[in-house]
Amino acid sequence: MSALLFCAAVGLLGGCGSRTSTEKEERTTAEGQPTRVVIGAERLLEPDYFSLVKAKKVALVTNHTGLLPDGRHLVDVLFEHKEVDLTLLFGPEHGIRGEEDTHVADGKDKDTGLPVVSLYGKVRKPTPEMLEGIDVVLFDIQDVGARFYTYIATMNHVLEAVAEQGIPYVVLDRPNAIGGEYVGGPVGDDQLKPIVGVDQLPVVHGMTVGELAHMFNEERGKSGLPKADLTVVKMINYRRDMWFDETGLPWIKPSPNMLTLTTATLYPMTCLLEGTNVSEARGTLHPFEHIGAPWIDGKALSDQLTSYGLAGVTFGPSKYVPGRVVDGIEIYPPKFLGDTCSSASIHITDRNSFESAKAAVYMLEALFELYPDQLEWKEKRMDGLWKTSAIREQIKKGKSPETIIQAWEGGLRYFSEGRSGYLLY
Repeated sequence: MSALLFCAAVGLLGGCGSRTSTEKEERTTAEGQPTRVVIGAERLLEPDYFSLVKAKKVALVTNHTGLLPDGRHLVDVLFEHKEVDLTLLFGPEHGIRGEEDTHVADGKDKDTGLPVVSLYGKVRKPTPEMLEGIDVVLFDIQDVGARFYTYIATMNHVLEAVAEQGIPYVVLDRPNAIGGEYVGGPVGDDQLKPIVGVDQLPVVHGMTVGELAHMFNEERGKSGLPKADLTVVKMINYRRDMWFDETGLPWIKPSPNMLTLTTATLYPMTCLLEGTNVSEARGTLHPFEHIGAPWIDGKALSDQLTSYGLAGVTFGPSKYVPGRVVDGIEIYPPKFLGDTCSSASIHITDRNSFESAKAAVYMLEALFELYPDQLEWKEKRMDGLWKTSAIREQIKKGKSPETIIQAWEGGLRYFSEGRSGYLLY
């Protein structure tokens, strides 16, 4: 199995500060050019890290994104390894193999027969009974970079559980799909407190899962909460300014509706539509790229959005009909199933200048201004996405987007300053 991770064949270096180390590491080709990003899962069987799992009972939190670049799944790699006792799988939203779009039940992995415990059903945090006999827990899931994408919440629930039980936790780091530089949105109503969970993140956090785990764990210590015995297996050749398509890694849609990197880029903006009766184009091959409903005038909405002069993005009228099957997977029934939706389509012209969290405020302002009688607020969902009721309340009071955005800058600065000490790249 040593040939499994082609590391030795290309002269990969050992060593990488896994806990708080921030030293720069880079691997190059024979011509001196940087290779693709090497993810944490590839490094797990290197000498520096193999002791974390050798001859131990291992639980793995993963899903269909837990692939090595050669296409093999980490579940299969560890299950077949003679010196690793992979005992238990924990599945997040959408399941171990990424084929579910509703709450996921416990079961068995269809390929290995291993028991699978769902962490996206009645149980979100592993219980002591679930962890009994486990020597180490691994986490390996590709995130997209938005606070309300549920995989980072799963990561943190597991961190809390293992900290309480004294079980080592290993987070195998992967890129932030939408980059590690832009940070945007309110920090909710829990700002100016130790950042121990996702509720205290802005909409776009600009961190990898490894960095988030490192931050949550250290901030737990500051709060007097139990800290986990945490190891973050860092990536190599990763830079903060990288978008996923610059990493050299294959795109694997992280969830049924997260079809492309464009989807992920717009997701922090248009996911806020889940707090309204407006469709975000779930049920199409371009989810989160349209703002639509049967009662919307696509041209009027596009013109209104264009008038704001938002950086890095343009808008145009479009139409779509939501369906139940997307890219071969049956999804949760979308809004306006089978109905024609007139919409404003969103086109990214410069992703580095596009600020999705700010754009979300302008989007909601446009809908409220044009369709005050048709627009409905799902208050619990909307406020849960923002982690504050202030955005919805200010829009309904007629506050300008500029005023709303300015109001969150203090909390955002607090977060940005706080996160700076936990960045690993």
